[in-house]
Amino acid sequence: MKILYAVQATGNGHISRAMELLPYLQYYGKVDIFLSGDNSHLALDAPVKYRSKGLSLYYNCSGGLNYWQITKAFQLTRLKKEICELPVEKYDLVINDFEYITAAACAKKRIPSVNFGHQASFQSVHTPRPRKRSITGEWVLKNYARASRYIGLHFKPYDDFIFPPVIKKDILQADPRDKNYITVYLPSFCEQQLKAIFGQFRNLRFEVFCRETQHAYHDQNLHFLPVDRQLFNKSMVDCSGIVTGAGFETPAEALYLEKKLLCIPIRGQYEQQCNAAALKQMGVTCLEKIDSDFEQQFLQWLNSVQSIRVNYGNTVDRCLEHLFTEQPQPVNRMLPATPPGLLSFLL
Repeated sequence: MKILYAVQATGNGHISRAMELLPYLQYYGKVDIFLSGDNSHLALDAPVKYRSKGLSLYYNCSGGLNYWQITKAFQLTRLKKEICELPVEKYDLVINDFEYITAAACAKKRIPSVNFGHQASFQSVHTPRPRKRSITGEWVLKNYARASRYIGLHFKPYDDFIFPPVIKKDILQADPRDKNYITVYLPSFCEQQLKAIFGQFRNLRFEVFCRETQHAYHDQNLHFLPVDRQLFNKSMVDCSGIVTGAGFETPAEALYLEKKLLCIPIRGQYEQQCNAAALKQMGVTCLEKIDSDFEQQFLQWLNSVQSIRVNYGNTVDRCLEHLFTEQPQPVNRMLPATPPGLLSFLL
């Protein structure tokens, strides 16, 4: 069997998941990888057959999206060319982890595909949303990477096609300790802002992972580290608690390790607002933003008790068994239909 595995390289979660899934997929056939996007700080440790800048999200230094950089990177002519040229018709199975070009190529050439990943879970109306829904955000989650099948991953199995998170082997096999420091990973903030936010807590130690940091260094109570898979795994395993965005992989791993978790969604990123809604239901502390009240909120979180137990083992085997043995079923649980918009325009 020839398999095309399309991976979104905006952020690090998709890359981490791909590195865990790839060895299992290779048992089923020859796997070619299409890597799309240029905003991941982790390298994919596998041969990449097709590469594209794709559509990427970029962040400012104050907790939100950089809309100017996102718009500047958008190249309509290049996208249309890559959609036409990507040879999805040569594969027996196309797996898409929320990657736009592959979804559009499959739609254009009428090739079935499977949307396999966290974003696929939002095809269900049962997946948690924030109290105030975004019409644009809902449209993107439903239409950005349309497929003929959906296999979702989320903190809980909110529907019958949704499975628990894929946890890295390094985390599954870890022996968690508490070495009295807080791990920080807030990708939408820069070094200067992170120093101002966490430098005020002089009696606490922090290991801070930042996209700007090239080499590890200390600044008083802050230990800045580059975004690196092994360094970050070790930091999470040995920390007292984790402060991060409301992404998916890092909160899921923190929950698995039974670490105290504080999540702050990236401003303007609707998916993270949805994740925060789900985490709040589970008992995780989530803040809308970092403002003048943060010192009080942080100390309150630090002194609180978080008692959450999750069972995230054996997910990969269950997902792939479902992928390769279950017959495709129509997804009749989707949100109301919306205009095809960008997808049809590029086709």
